[in-house]
Amino acid sequence: MAELQFVVFRLGKEEYGVNIMQVKEIVTYKEPTKVPNTPDFIEGIINLRGQIIPIVSLKKRFNISGESINDETRIIVMNLDSKQVGFIVDAASEVRTISEEDIENAPDIVAGIERKYITGIGKIGEKILILLDLDKLFSKEEKESLEAV
Repeated sequence: MAELQFVVFRLGKEEYGVNIMQVKEIVTYKEPTKVPNTPDFIEGIINLRGQIIPIVSLKKRFNISGESINDETRIIVMNLDSKQVGFIVDAASEVRTISEEDIENAPDIVAGIERKYITGIGKIGEKILILLDLDKLFSKEEKESLEAV
């Protein structure tokens, strides 16, 4: 069986994972510059070493309450289609390797998140990790909004 690697991060009390192949880097949180007339979940933009990157709040996107920025808050910069996008997370903790046999199909709704955003549920001992497919996070119109930022 093949093994996959996931970057593990926290939103509220739940832990999530995204395929490490989509992750470019993880950076310390810095306040994004607001951009007018963008969807609510787009927090703004940051300048990361000369590159302008749109910043998305996953908590707002998934309607998870408790938006709070602290010393553990991170921005995970990922490649989505041909665009780099930063996602605000409460903490990014580690990289975990999970064998395909330890990944199960997700129920219709997990932690309030629709199944279309979830690739599966990873089992790590007694813990579970909600594996997200961030490529499916945005509609065509929302992707166009991100590209316009």
